[in-house]
Amino acid sequence: MLSVAVVGGSGYIGGELLRLLLCHPKVRVAAVTSDRLAGRRVDGVHPNLRGLTDLCFSPLDALEACDVAFVARPHTQTMELMPRLLEIGKQVIDLSGDFRLRDPAVYERYYGVPHADPGLIPTFAMGLPELNRERLTTADRVSVPGCMAVAAILALHPLTEAGLVTGDLTVDARTGSSGAGAAAGEVNLHAERSGVLRVFAPLHHRHEAEISQATGRDVRMTATGVEAVRGVQVLCRATLTGGAGERDVRRAYRERYRDEPFVRVVAHRRGPYRLPEHKILSGSNLCDVGFAVDEESRTVLAVAALDNLMKGGAGSAVQCLNVRLGWPERLGLEFPGLHPI
Repeated sequence: MLSVAVVGGSGYIGGELLRLLLCHPKVRVAAVTSDRLAGRRVDGVHPNLRGLTDLCFSPLDALEACDVAFVARPHTQTMELMPRLLEIGKQVIDLSGDFRLRDPAVYERYYGVPHADPGLIPTFAMGLPELNRERLTTADRVSVPGCMAVAAILALHPLTEAGLVTGDLTVDARTGSSGAGAAAGEVNLHAERSGVLRVFAPLHHRHEAEISQATGRDVRMTATGVEAVRGVQVLCRATLTGGAGERDVRRAYRERYRDEPFVRVVAHRRGPYRLPEHKILSGSNLCDVGFAVDEESRTVLAVAALDNLMKGGAGSAVQCLNVRLGWPERLGLEFPGLHPI
């Protein structure tokens, strides 16, 4: 059995990692760290794990060597710890934002602090198998993209890859409250969050830089918090190239994602579920992508939806583990979501 540790296991992403890894047939969870909760039972913080584990949180200083370290610590704090984590884990899969952006100057612009160890950045592979599967088969250092970035990149990639769009891209993203983390503060109290559509990032959300990096295009992104707990939906707008039409767009999506185990093309002309919706994807590692084309105005709307804690986080991390070890990509990730919910 592969020994794994979850570094920073008290938050929502840490809890999702534990849920997946405790049920993974080829993995043994050896340790879960939290300095603040050291000594407390894991299932006291993640009650859905009752009966699955007797593990207690341990301080980071007590972490011993393991095969794989999954890192779910906050942005801007992980980079300073990374040299030590690389000594602990033979493989490291990082879910923070600290090694996602290749340019340290871009990192500083979007995260507000200089990068503490820019020399390490090129050693991390982007943890999105749909775009980077070949490198992930040998990568021992992986950086999983952000949740809204994953959705937007998967929505836009068939269009940019096939040369079907031109000019800048705009991304309108909506996300549930769990995207703010377990310690998000008073702005995410139920009384403050319930019933709102809050534009919390009108300009320059940090995922904007990831989308631009992956697509090679200038991106303008807005992010809105919605009442849902889980889920991301993105609406991405672009201008079609001169000869491109709806048939070309549909062909590009079908060909690009035909063999992908976790991406489904959802672009129907009628019915209540004609385009991707996050609700039916809760708990799954699926990303649904779709589109609508206005040939008169030469525009295309690309839509994607996913569970921010799964395909937008913990699920992608486990998928990367499966790719690296040569295991079936669906291993431990077979749950299809619920309907109704």
